[in-house]
Amino acid sequence: MIGYLRGTVKALDAAYVLIEVNGVGYEVVCSGAAFSRLSGVRKGEEGEVYTYLKVSEDDITLFGFADLQEKALFLKLTSVQGVGAKLAMSVLSSMRPSEVSEAIASADSKRLSSVKGLGKKTAERIILELHGKISADEILGADSVGGRVSVPVSSEDDDAVAALMGMGFTRQESARAVDRAKANGARTVEEILSLAIKGM
Repeated sequence: MIGYLRGTVKALDAAYVLIEVNGVGYEVVCSGAAFSRLSGVRKGEEGEVYTYLKVSEDDITLFGFADLQEKALFLKLTSVQGVGAKLAMSVLSSMRPSEVSEAIASADSKRLSSVKGLGKKTAERIILELHGKISADEILGADSVGGRVSVPVSSEDDDAVAALMGMGFTRQESARAVDRAKANGARTVEEILSLAIKGM
């Protein structure tokens, strides 16, 4: 399995990016974020991409991602019946990973189905199958400059953030409210939610 490539970006095409690693050129079908990052690499300089190799009866494709979080989300999407690798890449090229995760956590099928090729029924199936598998960490993602932002990481935090988002609050509002509740001594989901809602 080829999970990561670091090498010279030789060519960028609408369909793929060609990366040379030790004299071998790899054609990588990249997500929007990965393509954007590699397109910013100067000629002759190295670029890197996390990859997933998909092998089928009539095709072998190497998919590229900006980071491991994006790759993990791709694998979750392709685990849903009716969602192939190309459709999952279309989702990740149309929305940031954190936006996809937020849409799933808040059961926003309209937002997901805005992706070209993704119908309402498939969007609803994605939400149904992945709703409980999206963590607060994935919802907040890496939207800050240079990497990660501070986010809740325990299962209680995840449940509380998802519950608040289900009430209509944004991901940022929910995460901040959970942080404040924990700072005031809340530990269980019930305690976190009670204090978080009071502080909204």
